[in-house]
Amino acid sequence: MSATLETAPTEYVEAGGIRFAYRRLGSKTGVPLVFMQHFTGTMDAWDPIVANSLAADRPVVIFNNAGVGTSGGKTPDNVDQMATDAENFINALGLGEVDLLGFSLGGFLAQVMAARSAVKVRKIILAGTAPKGGEEHLMEVVQDAFSKNAPDVRLPLFFPPSDASQAAARAFVARATVRKNDRDPESGEDVSNPQAASIIGWCAEQDPDHASLKAIKQPALIVHGSDDTMFPSINAYEMFKNMSTATLIIYPDSGHGALFQYPETFVAHVKTFLDA
Repeated sequence: MSATLETAPTEYVEAGGIRFAYRRLGSKTGVPLVFMQHFTGTMDAWDPIVANSLAADRPVVIFNNAGVGTSGGKTPDNVDQMATDAENFINALGLGEVDLLGFSLGGFLAQVMAARSAVKVRKIILAGTAPKGGEEHLMEVVQDAFSKNAPDVRLPLFFPPSDASQAAARAFVARATVRKNDRDPESGEDVSNPQAASIIGWCAEQDPDHASLKAIKQPALIVHGSDDTMFPSINAYEMFKNMSTATLIIYPDSGHGALFQYPETFVAHVKTFLDA
């Protein structure tokens, strides 16, 4: 029986002086799909439906970037260094050509990595993310979510308040907490503070001609929630308009965690995109 997100052993590889923790799912042949996670997220914050379903017919690699979870090193306070760390990890595994799935902060990394040549990137999926100079409300939204004292902060943080969305939110949290053994520790301020600085810095860095987006030549699938309060959907439209080969999908009644609210739909869209 092949490994799942809930059962795959945590492995380690040294790269650039950092010991990276990762898990492999799926087949050993095909272009690997590398997952890059959101603000403070670890390997165990991914949705098992998304990870396991995408691993049904391709290699999937999930990892903790520097300083996060069970990985060593120190979390950088800028996107460029985070992207360099991710490139070092991918090269250390000898993955060759890869596809990238970047969610939120991970989407910033995917944009940087696609535009340069340290790793051979075939296609990218950008979920709930923003371009350089994009609109962000990270601290305001996070503070508001914590003020609601929900059983899990992701319920108000990633999902709108509608009954249908909150039902999907509870189902996601249940799936994402199944793994008990060898589970990543939750992130503390040594992760959240530099990651927040990197997000705020990325969005504060103006790119009026969208040169960073125009430098991305790979096919891109942009997926966003209709009511993403952290990175409003105008970000997705700006990326779509300024990338040469991008497709844009916006899911209804959904927020920052749209890919976890509609996991089966998201997987179907990603598979169609990657297989085309």
